[in-house]
Amino acid sequence: MEEIVALPEGVQARYENGMMYVAGKLGEVKKKLSYPTIKITVEDGKIKLSSEGENRKAKRLIKTFAAHIQNMIKGVQEGFTYKLKVIYTHFPTTVKVEGNKVIIENFIGERSPRIANILPGVEVKVQKQDITVTGIDLEAVSQTAANIERTTRIVGKDRRVFQDGIFIVEKGK
Repeated sequence: MEEIVALPEGVQARYENGMMYVAGKLGEVKKKLSYPTIKITVEDGKIKLSSEGENRKAKRLIKTFAAHIQNMIKGVQEGFTYKLKVIYTHFPTTVKVEGNKVIIENFIGERSPRIANILPGVEVKVQKQDITVTGIDLEAVSQTAANIERTTRIVGKDRRVFQDGIFIVEKGK
């Protein structure tokens, strides 16, 4: 079983000690991609993923590793953006970024603020009711957006009445 991922113009890759590094115009992303039966080589503008066996597990892992590498390539070329929307009905919720945390104040009238973590390499911008999460690592960007959305999850109240929250409205490049 063999899979080849072509590197576009302006993208460099290297594989060292189980870590895959992909660099492009927006920066460098690294990810641990290792499995005993899978061999990864980078040569002549191509990343070659191969396995000795033809079993289903090896095929699945090779396809998964190839998808991760393609996401890394897309990230260093274009980046990833998630857009979130702040929705409230009764209490005006304020959202601000301080360091590596998003602070949500006055959510459904609560006195103490709710705090969501921002992962390294991710940038969060707040403009009134819109929150934009950007970065070059897809997993970090999507996890940060999920952290913000999950922080405003309402538990123990009727969702039909309490519809406040911060929700992901757009995922894209």
